[in-house]
Amino acid sequence: MGPSLAHGKICYIELPARDVAEAANFYETTFDWHIRRRDDGEVAFDDSVGQVSGTFVTGLPPTTEQGVFIHIMVRSVETSMIAVTANGGTVLEGPGRHLPEITARFADPTGNVFGLYQERSLSDESG
Repeated sequence: MGPSLAHGKICYIELPARDVAEAANFYETTFDWHIRRRDDGEVAFDDSVGQVSGTFVTGLPPTTEQGVFIHIMVRSVETSMIAVTANGGTVLEGPGRHLPEITARFADPTGNVFGLYQERSLSDESG
């Protein structure tokens, strides 16, 4: 089953990367993103459920300033914070800021800042 195709859907992200191989490894290992090489040779990704795709782009500054803020859904924020750190990222803020929502913030190895979001109904399996 491919991604849903609908007007208004967020579908593609250009993600700044200092080192494409490092970024690809981080997102594949931490969030189970599918990493692939496009026909033009560029490294691209699909999220773990095949709904959002994108590419790693060098030469762009990391997204560190507050503005549009993207959260990545995980099974467990706690487990994912451990994986972020183990794979070269930095946890910037643990859970608690958006209670009763379960969220945290991290920076990837390039410095891009994202949020983690745990749906309360998801189990606390590896995340």
